[in-house]
Amino acid sequence: MLTNKEIVDAIHQMRAMYPEAGTTLKADTTFHFLLATILSAQSTDKSVNMITPALFTRFPTPKSLAKAEPEDAEPYIQSLGLYHNKAKYLVNAARGIVTNFNGQVPHTIKELTSLPGVGRKVANVVLAECFHIPAFPVDTHVSRVARRLGMVKPNATVLQIEKRLKEAVPKDEWLDAHHAMIFFGRYQCTARNPKCNKCPLLPICKYGQDNVF
Repeated sequence: MLTNKEIVDAIHQMRAMYPEAGTTLKADTTFHFLLATILSAQSTDKSVNMITPALFTRFPTPKSLAKAEPEDAEPYIQSLGLYHNKAKYLVNAARGIVTNFNGQVPHTIKELTSLPGVGRKVANVVLAECFHIPAFPVDTHVSRVARRLGMVKPNATVLQIEKRLKEAVPKDEWLDAHHAMIFFGRYQCTARNPKCNKCPLLPICKYGQDNVF
């Protein structure tokens, strides 16, 4: 298991590899960013960005989407996986915002996760990106990288991974660390055929060493 210093040093190396790492979702308002983040589950940011301009134009506010039915949203997102369920999440999240939060996207983890389709990862992304509230979102890339490098145990849960990373990484670096780990997982430490033999973190990565040697 890596120490706090080793975790931070590893993330700094990832950041050096991908200094431009940041959110790739595009949205013009906090509400639209929330919708895009919900849609990004099991879909690439690129595919989400392709369909959201028309969706955002049709439903510019929580109130406009809250008045709709899921069937009204489906045509705009049907190129994405799980679009039937995602349409329900979008509409019901908008209704929750209108009914419970006066039409404003809430900015606490408890309030955000009360909205349909908003789990802890989505809530943390919105808190960090839109409200600049320190958070460490853990997605599939972050989970994979943390487990492979030995930042956490191989069977660590998402919540355990989040807790460990928040313990190790200074709070003001949480969002940058999140993005660095995503890019590292997306382009270097990929789910299939990771580039272990060309990885600067190979000396501390037992997973990589087992795969290369």
